[in-house]
Amino acid sequence: MSADSPPYRLVQKLLIKKRKMPHSRLRCLHDKNGTNSHDVPSNFQLLFFAMCRMSSFPWDVSTCLHPICRQNPPSVKYRKLFLSELIKRHELYASEPLDELYDALGDVIGAKEETVCYKSYLLPSGEPVGLEENVAVISEGTTGLVTWEAALHLAEWALEHPDIFTGRTVLELGSGVGLTGIVVCRVCKPTKYVFSDCHQSVLERLRNNITRNGLTEQGSPGVSVLTEEVDWQNVKKDQLRRIGADTIIAADVVYDPDIIGCLVRLLAELLKCKGQQRHPEVYIASTIRNPETYNCFKNELEKAGLKHIVITHPVTQVFPYNRIVSIEMIKVHC
Repeated sequence: MSADSPPYRLVQKLLIKKRKMPHSRLRCLHDKNGTNSHDVPSNFQLLFFAMCRMSSFPWDVSTCLHPICRQNPPSVKYRKLFLSELIKRHELYASEPLDELYDALGDVIGAKEETVCYKSYLLPSGEPVGLEENVAVISEGTTGLVTWEAALHLAEWALEHPDIFTGRTVLELGSGVGLTGIVVCRVCKPTKYVFSDCHQSVLERLRNNITRNGLTEQGSPGVSVLTEEVDWQNVKKDQLRRIGADTIIAADVVYDPDIIGCLVRLLAELLKCKGQQRHPEVYIASTIRNPETYNCFKNELEKAGLKHIVITHPVTQVFPYNRIVSIEMIKVHC
């Protein structure tokens, strides 16, 4: 590392430029008296905990040293970029450096970047949902180790429609890292919730996140939680009957033309396997990245004798994510 390189100059700042100042002057990082992790944070904090891109940097928030960040730290790279930008802006507008900023950056400069990171999404109550995710979007041959926009949209929709889940048995297809299901279990009070996926690495991460958020298969307060391997191509009717779902949900499962056929066959089987007069309700949230693929899915539904209704009601923003992308919610029925 040369003496002119940015990292060298930054380390020099850490070693030379630190000066003590009253902690009350600026609360860029945390409250020295301790911050209640259940306090409802600002929008800026919501973006930080979820590792989102930011367009502005206010000064009066708790971020890197907040209890939520300590328990579920964002990636090392994200924290480095965040703190470097915060220091740069502080130096432009403040007359004195802030000790805590340099201390925090010093802690992450030498930290090793891991393949996993943690993101936190806050419920309306202020309670955090902490998820262990992979830093890479695609890893271990799957895209199921990160949270996608449609899962966040479906979770917001569930918060506005708890009656769809309360007192029911819910099956989620392609649960991924578990965001939607954890939100539903924490807020919407289903009797039983069945998370499902088919990739072993995803199932392992899913179980870890369920436990991390206080839900266990040994008995969670108010809801029975199960995690099942459901292979759409080879799923058995007996397994579906045993689950006995009243409500079936899925997010971001329509992305590969090669799996549309088996997904539609599974939905057709689920809609007729309940064994009761009332068919289960099926809701699917999709990010429309490729309109041709999405239209193929709808055409296959029609060929299978299944109908769908587009749910057009907007949802109240709760979680931070890219809302420019096109997301559609549909209800599938016989």
